[in-house]
Amino acid sequence: MCALLATVTGPHRELLAWLLLTPPSILLALVDASVHRLPDALTLPLAGAALALLAIASRLPDAHGSWTTALLGAATLASAFSLMFLISPRSMGFGDVKLALTIGAVLGWYGWMTLLLGFMAGYLIAAAHGIALLARGKTTGETPLPFGPSLLLGALVGVALGALRA
Repeated sequence: MCALLATVTGPHRELLAWLLLTPPSILLALVDASVHRLPDALTLPLAGAALALLAIASRLPDAHGSWTTALLGAATLASAFSLMFLISPRSMGFGDVKLALTIGAVLGWYGWMTLLLGFMAGYLIAAAHGIALLARGKTTGETPLPFGPSLLLGALVGVALGALRA
């Protein structure tokens, strides 16, 4: 994942942020896939680290994103996920709401279109995963599936597309 991000981002100033955020993101995806939980000990520090690293990147010359949009993206996506959680708490866990802070920040760095593309990519990946499991008889429509890995993979897709556009 780090090599992919380095390839698509190139020598942009935010590359260090992506490289530092990737290992804990992979750990979060593995934990959620295994135990269907996104622990606070990982989600909350990751959100803080994302915003701090992007704040630093925004101060460097030739930054290809906006820390302000990253901050607004974090707030927007976390608010949207909070609303979805309040409307239907059985459809997603609160760990996904906290993860939305990080995802919104990293996608928001490259702008609103990247935020939308990465967010939608996460949902499409989750839907494809669920449909594949249903088709193979591995799940029912009532079986809870971890959403974090799909969200994180969608964020990777969004960041890659955003970096290519930058």
